[in-house]
Amino acid sequence: MTLRLSVIGTGYLGATHAACMAELGFEVIGIDVDPNKVAILQTGKVPFYEPGLDEVLERNIAAGRLHFSTSIQEAAEFADIHFICVGTPQLAGAQKADMSQVFGSVEALAPYLKPNSLVVGKSTVPVGTANEIELRLKATAATGVEVAWNPEFLREGFAVEDTLRPDRLVVGVRSQRAEDLLREVYAPLLEINTPFLVTDFPTAELVKVAANSFLATKISFINAMAEVCEAAGADVTELAQAIGYDPRIGNRFLAAGLGFGGGCLPKDIRAFMARAGELGADEALMFLREVDQINLRRRTHTVDLARKVLGGEFVGKSVTVLGATFKPNSDDVRDSPSLDIAVAMSNAGAKVKVHDPKGLANAARVYPNMAYEQDVLKALDGADLIIHGTEWNEYRELDPAAVAKVVNSRHIIDGRNTLDPQAWRNAGFTYRALGRPNA
Repeated sequence: MTLRLSVIGTGYLGATHAACMAELGFEVIGIDVDPNKVAILQTGKVPFYEPGLDEVLERNIAAGRLHFSTSIQEAAEFADIHFICVGTPQLAGAQKADMSQVFGSVEALAPYLKPNSLVVGKSTVPVGTANEIELRLKATAATGVEVAWNPEFLREGFAVEDTLRPDRLVVGVRSQRAEDLLREVYAPLLEINTPFLVTDFPTAELVKVAANSFLATKISFINAMAEVCEAAGADVTELAQAIGYDPRIGNRFLAAGLGFGGGCLPKDIRAFMARAGELGADEALMFLREVDQINLRRRTHTVDLARKVLGGEFVGKSVTVLGATFKPNSDDVRDSPSLDIAVAMSNAGAKVKVHDPKGLANAARVYPNMAYEQDVLKALDGADLIIHGTEWNEYRELDPAAVAKVVNSRHIIDGRNTLDPQAWRNAGFTYRALGRPNA
């Protein structure tokens, strides 16, 4: 019998997983409570920006392997394996994760599950969640229903590649049958020698938050070094290059700048700290508090630097912020350092215009009173200061001489350390960057 799959939740993770599982040859149904999202997906369009995903979606809908619905009962009757891919945002007013979507989807699915179904969690959750789901399903679901945990490791902008050519697969299981079913699901990936790690539930749940915490720590480490470099007159980019040659350290995630944002790293490390506290292990993760604080400090530091460059006052000054998304190749503006800085300067009296290749619609929904401009040169027109906030290739390719003709004052702060300092200085700009000497 060929396995059929359901994916519960069709946000960034769910839509990607559903399309890519269909690409591997499975019949897949994607489920969401939002009928508008389901309608968009069923036309072969993705309601967010992710390079390459539209093509995979369209191809598999056309082939009849993939469809979407709002009916959880239809999913239960259709599929043998159910992937839980709903969101776990930070709980309002707290550090911990909001688990309402995870438990809500499981409780909605449970009464309709066929005997011997497998429910597989992919959402990033506090350790102990799989065990709680197992207990709930034993009380409410058909006989033989099992749980497994299979964390996701997607990078926005590379989600299709990360799903179809992952660097590892981790599965937390409690039976040989569950392991065998997941080996069958991922057989095409095992054929290309993808590492397949079989663990217990808590280890599988911890892998994602541990990985994100390590990456966040590495980013905040180099940003802490940037603070020291600024005080000492050193260059953090050269420092990062030098220490990155050490194979024990490596050069990835050593780019000093505005720090990390998005819907994963910030909320995941906070939820990890909160869960550790509940387990009585809060002292083990105290360092993550400083990781979080270093990251947030880069934003306030950039605002302070901008005020200094503008002569100590934002009122009456025009600032253009290049970038609204938290990273390039995405339209995700959640916890975006660049947008955070734009809002802070606007609140302080600056006239701020924001440009971004993909994220303006989402930014405008969150901050409707900000000024947004789709044409980059129009966004730069009349600026007293430019802040480079998101490392889109479009900004690397800007001609500083052309920009110099439209701005009011030639000042730029490179918040990502990816522009060519000499090219901007040759065009008459005062170029400032985080963790680098002024000249």
